[in-house]
Amino acid sequence: MKAITIDLNSFIPKAAAKEHILEPKHRRGKIDITFLVIVLVLLTIGLVMLFSASHAYAFYNKGNSFYYIERQLFLAVGGVAAMLALSQINYKIFQKYSILIYCGAAMLLLIADIFMRDQYGFARWIYIGGFSFQPSEIAKFAIIVLFAHFAATNAEKMKTFRYGVMPFGVALGIVALLVILSRHLSGTIIIGALGISMMWFGGTRFVYFGALIGVGAAAVALVIIFPQFMAYTGDRVQVWLDPYSYYHEGGFQTIQALIAIGSGGIWGAGLGNSRQKYLYIPEPQNDFIFPVVCEELGFIGASAIILLFALLVARGYIIAMRCPDKFGSLLAAGCVTHIGLQVLLNLAVVTNTIPNTGISLPFFSYGGTALLMTLGEMGVVLSVSKKSVIQKG
Repeated sequence: MKAITIDLNSFIPKAAAKEHILEPKHRRGKIDITFLVIVLVLLTIGLVMLFSASHAYAFYNKGNSFYYIERQLFLAVGGVAAMLALSQINYKIFQKYSILIYCGAAMLLLIADIFMRDQYGFARWIYIGGFSFQPSEIAKFAIIVLFAHFAATNAEKMKTFRYGVMPFGVALGIVALLVILSRHLSGTIIIGALGISMMWFGGTRFVYFGALIGVGAAAVALVIIFPQFMAYTGDRVQVWLDPYSYYHEGGFQTIQALIAIGSGGIWGAGLGNSRQKYLYIPEPQNDFIFPVVCEELGFIGASAIILLFALLVARGYIIAMRCPDKFGSLLAAGCVTHIGLQVLLNLAVVTNTIPNTGISLPFFSYGGTALLMTLGEMGVVLSVSKKSVIQKG
């Protein structure tokens, strides 16, 4: 009996026939094992800490201590499978469909998201058939792909305003506006920072960044000086400036997080021994999971986790620099920059360095869309690493 084989390339539209989804065997390299191991280690630690941080809250609110970890573990398995599958796909397929990805994420999903507000007036989720997802997470990847495409296509013209600023500014402005309309401040911040980073990597002249930074600084100053212009943002700024004076109006979470971080000491109270997770820190499984990490693992454990994130980003940049084509290089750099930005901003929020904007910690915070997209992006980096290995050899 003959073996049955399935050629995935037969499912590709004719327009994409020149760029096969799967590389021919003689051209395939090996994925970067170091990068893969760091991802899996961070994911494993994240799952352990999620269960530790969430079991008391889950039991009190859901009647099941395993409520959050069961769902996150299921999504983690699916995310790892997706990551490994994407690592075997030719990343150049994203360049062919970059505009379609952008339009689908920015124009359709984000616009639909605006009309699906919750009881608090926020529009961050789309609910379909009992499932929900965050369009802003998809929009982040769409910006990475589109900007990598723009920069790679116009590599020789990136120093000009027409090619190095205008298309990026228009694309970024549309997405940022839609995310702002959904009252998702953290998503707006990360998408803006990602867009500017991709322009920098792509070769946009430094002088043009002055205007972008000036606009951003003016917007921040406006919110701080005149918080009434954006009520929900202004309230958070006031709490950030003096959380103890707004203890019952939003400062409680920040104060409890700072107590957890400080009480961890050098070595921590031990895994599972956090006190602040027992209904002191609101929803400790989400954006404020890192204070629980600090309380249980101490300064040493928290520093080790931060070091792992730094190694992940650094290894990703090495992969990007070794990639033989500009699109792949920018794609990998954008994906790991996304991780780095999320980690930095999350740590800044939980330490009250910046206002609380609801930024999750990659691999640790509970959330299906974020976890799946993060692991998917890591799969894209692994796909690029196969080319990097070939180039190195």
